[in-house]
Amino acid sequence: MNSEPIDPIQAVMYPDPYPYYARLREGSGLAFDSRIGLWIASTAASVTTVLDHPDCRVRPAREPVPRAIAGAPAGEVFARLMRMNEGERHRCPKLTMHEALSRIAPDEVTRQSHAQIDRLEHDLRTADGLSRWLFELPVSVIATLLGFPAYRLPEIAAWTGDFIACLSPLSDARQIESSHDAAHRLMRECQNLFCGGSGSETPVIQRVRQGAAERGWVDQGAILANLFGLLSQTYEATAGLIGNALIALHHRPELRDELRHRPALVEAMIAEVGRFDPPVQNTRRFVARPLRLGDAELETGDAILVLLASANRDPSANDDPDEFIIARQERRTFGFGHGRHVCPGRALAITIATAALRSLLPLLPDMPVERWDWRYRLSANGRIPVFHNR
Repeated sequence: MNSEPIDPIQAVMYPDPYPYYARLREGSGLAFDSRIGLWIASTAASVTTVLDHPDCRVRPAREPVPRAIAGAPAGEVFARLMRMNEGERHRCPKLTMHEALSRIAPDEVTRQSHAQIDRLEHDLRTADGLSRWLFELPVSVIATLLGFPAYRLPEIAAWTGDFIACLSPLSDARQIESSHDAAHRLMRECQNLFCGGSGSETPVIQRVRQGAAERGWVDQGAILANLFGLLSQTYEATAGLIGNALIALHHRPELRDELRHRPALVEAMIAEVGRFDPPVQNTRRFVARPLRLGDAELETGDAILVLLASANRDPSANDDPDEFIIARQERRTFGFGHGRHVCPGRALAITIATAALRSLLPLLPDMPVERWDWRYRLSANGRIPVFHNR
């Protein structure tokens, strides 16, 4: 792979895209890249402006669902996801899900994380096993909190991975076909949880049901899709957060002993990974009507690539942004979004990743990490390592 990314989309898979992002920030902050046909927001100010603007939408008006999945099961789920909608179709689901997630005690998330870590620990003996572990652990924790029994967790994780594949513009026909089957199966499973009777419901399901009723959110299909969405949103982002934390430790071996002796620092370390090398590097927004942002004139239908990872490294947002500082004060992180579309599962992801890293630390001396290497998963927006033997 060349030392310099070809464009901001390919940058997410490069060993070190951050010098490239820094050069982008030297411009106006919002510039048009004719090679990929997108406006690029690279500074903290431009990223904040775009994400705050009511006319910068999460989907283009003429294509609310990607053409490749429209009219099929995966597309039907996509159309109902809160993060892919605006207005009431976004507000009610977000408030309901945020309230349900925020009331989960961190100790319960940690307990469930350790239970899944123990169940999956045998996978950590190989590089391939570690990569599988990174994906299966977070989704298994969420699935357990929703009420799925332990014996169903491997297939729930596998279906979630199959569904996720269709969300990338890089997906092929086989992946898209698999995503439709996975969407159908997972929607059915979520329906069984939500409609199976109050006697067996977990607190999360009970709170979602109560919050939906209080807000008059009666679209059961949308409720089920957003329960499903909790699994899919966790799958890649949290896996990437844990994986990038391991890479941070690889580059800073002195931190391993410090964290083993001071486990309370692990959560702050995970938060710094989310700023320094975030799993979600960019997102997109689509212009709903002609508007002016700074010196740029944008037209209806224009698309903006919002470089969240670049904003994290902007000196105006964080002092000494290229330094990895666990005890950083007033850390600003854009990887979980900003404004009305900020991710309601941020605290949950950090808690799961913290529990995972605390469990991995004592195992690292027995893991042959010096013989392992990694590449970044093929993606248009996610920086997610896949480990393999050298």
